[in-house]
Amino acid sequence: MLPRDPHEPHRVASSLELFFDLVFVISVSTASSELHHALSEGHAATGITSYLMIFFAIWWAWMNFTWFATSFDVDDWLYRVVTIVQMAGVLVMAAGIAPVFDAHEPDFTIVVVAYVVMRVAMIVQWLRASRTNPALRRTALGYAIGIGAVQVLWVGFLFISNSIQLPVFIVLMLVEISVPIIAERQGSTPWHPHHITERYSLFTLIVLGESLLASATAIIGAREEVESIGPLIWIAAVTLISAAAMWWIYFWPPHHRAISTFRSSLIYGYAHYFVFAAAAAFSAGVEVQIDELTGHTELGFVPASFTTSVPIAVFLLGIWIVAIRDNADRVVNTVVPVGAVLVLLDAVLPVPVTLTAVILVAIVVVLVLRPPVRKEQSAH
Repeated sequence: MLPRDPHEPHRVASSLELFFDLVFVISVSTASSELHHALSEGHAATGITSYLMIFFAIWWAWMNFTWFATSFDVDDWLYRVVTIVQMAGVLVMAAGIAPVFDAHEPDFTIVVVAYVVMRVAMIVQWLRASRTNPALRRTALGYAIGIGAVQVLWVGFLFISNSIQLPVFIVLMLVEISVPIIAERQGSTPWHPHHITERYSLFTLIVLGESLLASATAIIGAREEVESIGPLIWIAAVTLISAAAMWWIYFWPPHHRAISTFRSSLIYGYAHYFVFAAAAAFSAGVEVQIDELTGHTELGFVPASFTTSVPIAVFLLGIWIVAIRDNADRVVNTVVPVGAVLVLLDAVLPVPVTLTAVILVAIVVVLVLRPPVRKEQSAH
């Protein structure tokens, strides 16, 4: 398990990495579906909290594998077997997501057990890397020891009172994300900028695709409950336009420029939690819009509108911060954040979903007219 060349030409995602991503579709879909039900039933606070907690487990497990793979993917039989064990953990996690969304007594047992299985598999990978890379031995062992220590804490998390689960979760989350920061101080692992950003791009496609799938399924299920199919067709069209615009905006900047240093790679990697979570939550918002149309939600018109505008606004601000800002001129760097604010505010208007799509299309038009520029050029 020798390090991969960070300058390797034509490095792309492997078939195993693509296979690995597929199992995350199930977890993302389940999490967004449970968020949809929680929002429609009027449990917004607990639903959003549970969703953000679950999505951390999904995102962190995916991200750790992705960054390890860019450094040490040898694609031999042992590497494949350990990766498939991680995939099994993701599938088990999906089965435990619904109990976490219980508004009265959330149960994290299955999720924590599945998460620990995935993380123990990563410990095996790091221990293997430590044996064959003397120069990176301390770094690899730092990862293995750090990950192992945190998993003990996660098991302890199952035995605490529900009343303190949220603050304890936040503490453990901060400890978990600090492991790479501490381990990399012993020696930096190599990463391939084009490979990493391709992996993030592929996951973005997954969560945007989930939005289209969820909205299509909800529209098909609601067609018998409305007097006219026209509003459903309009929601379908607006959803497609919005998702396509989000795709366009995400892929506008050259992402590989965003991870030129360890600090920038941390910002890029960690900030994508909000980008991914927002894109997946967009599908839940679309389903809530359909529930509002068919009278199947406890939310009023304005709160229901926020279920789509908030995720889109977070998505726009997130991708602007991590990739667009340093590759854009003043016009783009004004239009994108202002557009995010307008999307957030338009929920109080009579046609929020439609206006959101119009704002997104306007941003895309500006991006077409103003191509990316290098950071030193954008200073002019």
